[in-house]
Amino acid sequence: MDISSIIPHRYPFLMVDRVLEVEPGKSVRGYKNVTRNEWFITDQCNYMPSMIIVEALAQIGAFAILNENNGYGFLSSLNGIEFLGNAYPGDRIELYYEVIKNKRGFILGKGEASIDGKVIVRAEEIMIYVQTNS
Repeated sequence: MDISSIIPHRYPFLMVDRVLEVEPGKSVRGYKNVTRNEWFITDQCNYMPSMIIVEALAQIGAFAILNENNGYGFLSSLNGIEFLGNAYPGDRIELYYEVIKNKRGFILGKGEASIDGKVIVRAEEIMIYVQTNS
């Protein structure tokens, strides 16, 4: 799957390395590899900031509802976010987003980011607004 044809993000703000599984309109799985070369890894912060992991969840969520022909998704709102751990260089963050409701261009879903089966970020609600191509 060509990631750049689905979401508008490019380096350095693209937070999805690979999409593994998509059930259109239902759920999506993918991952992000954290490396020492990331712009957010510094001497003061040696892990991936939690809000950037939330952004990665929103980006992966767009794949559950979009294809190459129907527009772009934008993070609209968040609710019930829990930060339970950190992601360091060398970690692979497994990303999962599940659609709860799809109504008039607003997609409500929930997401989890985990490393080796341990959840590090959980989101009860991630809303994505879909802007369709006209």
